[in-house]
Amino acid sequence: MKNVKSAYRFATFALAMLAIFVTILTGACASTMPRTSTNSDTAPLIPRTTFFGTADFSSLQISPDGNHISYLKPVDNVMNVWVAPTDKPENGRPLSKATKRGIMNYGWLYSSKHLYYLQDKDGDEKWHTWIIDIESGEIRDIAPVAGAVVRPAGVSHKFPGEILLAINDRKPQLFDIHRCNIATGERKLIFQNDQFAQVLADDNFQVRLGMGYSPAGLQLQTLHEGKSTPFTTIGWEDAMGTGPAGFNDSGDVLYMTDSRGRDTSALMAVTLATGESKLLAEHPKADFADIISHPKDSRVLGATFEYVKTERVFFDEETRAAYERLAKIAPGNPQITSTTLDFKTWVVAFVRDDGPVNYYIFDPKSGNARFMFTNRKKLENLQLRPMHSVIIKARDGLDLVSYLTLPAGKEGRQIDGANGETFRAPEFPVPLVLNVHGGPWARDSWGYNSYHQWQANRGYAVLSVNFRGSVGFGKELRNKSAGEWAGKMHDDLIDAVDWAVKNGIADKDKVAIMGGSYGGYATLVGLTKTPDVFACGVDIVGPSNLITLLQNIPEYWQPMMPMMARMLADPRTPEGQAFLRDRSPLTHVEKIRRPLLIGQGANDPRVTQVEADQIVDAMKKHKIPVTYVLYPDEGHGFQRPPNTISFFAIVEAFLAEHLGGRYEPVGNDFEGSTVDVKEGADQVPGLAEALQSR
Repeated sequence: MKNVKSAYRFATFALAMLAIFVTILTGACASTMPRTSTNSDTAPLIPRTTFFGTADFSSLQISPDGNHISYLKPVDNVMNVWVAPTDKPENGRPLSKATKRGIMNYGWLYSSKHLYYLQDKDGDEKWHTWIIDIESGEIRDIAPVAGAVVRPAGVSHKFPGEILLAINDRKPQLFDIHRCNIATGERKLIFQNDQFAQVLADDNFQVRLGMGYSPAGLQLQTLHEGKSTPFTTIGWEDAMGTGPAGFNDSGDVLYMTDSRGRDTSALMAVTLATGESKLLAEHPKADFADIISHPKDSRVLGATFEYVKTERVFFDEETRAAYERLAKIAPGNPQITSTTLDFKTWVVAFVRDDGPVNYYIFDPKSGNARFMFTNRKKLENLQLRPMHSVIIKARDGLDLVSYLTLPAGKEGRQIDGANGETFRAPEFPVPLVLNVHGGPWARDSWGYNSYHQWQANRGYAVLSVNFRGSVGFGKELRNKSAGEWAGKMHDDLIDAVDWAVKNGIADKDKVAIMGGSYGGYATLVGLTKTPDVFACGVDIVGPSNLITLLQNIPEYWQPMMPMMARMLADPRTPEGQAFLRDRSPLTHVEKIRRPLLIGQGANDPRVTQVEADQIVDAMKKHKIPVTYVLYPDEGHGFQRPPNTISFFAIVEAFLAEHLGGRYEPVGNDFEGSTVDVKEGADQVPGLAEALQSR
């Protein structure tokens, strides 16, 4: 159920706090005509806009009373919030009025008369919370506090006319909790936060738990009437896999993910008064991922885990039976995106690897389902490629769950995948794009992936690897990333490339590395530490200097820096400074000898523009060619569709030049974009001409 309640109650604190470098592999392509024959020449060239243009629909949700549905749909190519009667979806109308930067995060409030959405300015991530009255159409910034971040901190069906807001106007590093009237905007400070990285409230709007770091690890304290009492300390080895996941209806039971005494995180129920803990669900290979709960009374009905694919454990037979009915409705993995308050109507998105997302309204009791929308109509009936799951052995024996998509063409020998899957390698080795996820405390998953489908259509094998540090696979894999940036984390990527070459999938002389955020850093490491492995690299909003990265983080990330010091290095010590300097690609820039393309948002608050500027300047001093693309109205990744399309146009021509795949002419793909090529336009075929003619 994706509403404010689930988004802010059922999130593992330590992982949420440490997802500093979010996976945003944004980009695009460019230029003239196909360059060389590839295995996929028989497959039609699918336009970039089919993969990366504005979706037709997304994020279908239902109001708590069930009378209305809402969804994101473009208005003049910009995503906005729409609403329609549930029984007359054809009568949808737009309510929000975004004209430049589309809305990505929104949801219903329990009044069933109001929606909220979050919006920043040009990617600066100073989010504000806006409220829409669906009857009057009025739109208001619920707390117009200049310079502050204002984000939802909780909602409750017990107070349908109110919302809790977290605001950092008093201290930029910390968020106070305010109780706010939705209709009037009147708000009252209910918790002044002077020490905690995060606090959690229950359904009674009582702030119950505070979390922060001590020298011993993650410290949890119970809160009552302004007083805090130590509850438990979670050691550093478990701090990224243990933390609160929400409360029961009365607020006296805390649901926790817990990896203490085990490798994978289990779901536990802890009685706050006594500290008694009860195991609810566990998995031998995967961490607890999410709770399936009743939206009104917070009863835990099931839990989800994800190793290779999503798996579910049920505690309620009716819910189990409902999921069994879902499996008969449509192909793909069913994901509940929203439910009514009584849990009698669900919105379900069916996610598959080789087609668009299909949304249904579902009655869990009867099993009746009504098809509503397809998120990208143009993806239907295309020759999309299956995503194969594989487990690659790292050189020290770790299992790396990975995902591989192959181009169309003649097949060769059989390869064993994960969970008993088998597939066939290409008849001859093909160029490979290694797509590295961000985070690094994030993960790649099975399902439809625009980057995989786009690159496979151009003739490339595409590989995504859950290297050490990736989340969801237990604390051994996660904790073995400590101190291993540009070390064993990079070795895992090289081991994956070697696996693809050994199995006849990849041409060892035509391997590209590409990624966003941490994936951009991994790209720069690939070209400096292993300069002969990769034919080229695409760095999107990646840090080049770990010292300046940590010096320029947003102020409200400061409370989580003790964990960063443990997992990366402590910048306050000489030893930490030396380590960070050595593991920074900028330090080794003279080793780059393969083509590099850099994409950066000028307003990125996480990986600031200085990260791109300084490595570009250093490469110029060493007379090393580089192509540098800057977007003045973007942040940590490229959200505006014209910018995304324009960048992928450049990426596509760049990859074709160095890997030999197919690519689509730029055409009008720079139209509406703010693309600014600061350096190296002549290094990408057709780019200089496209810039002159736009």
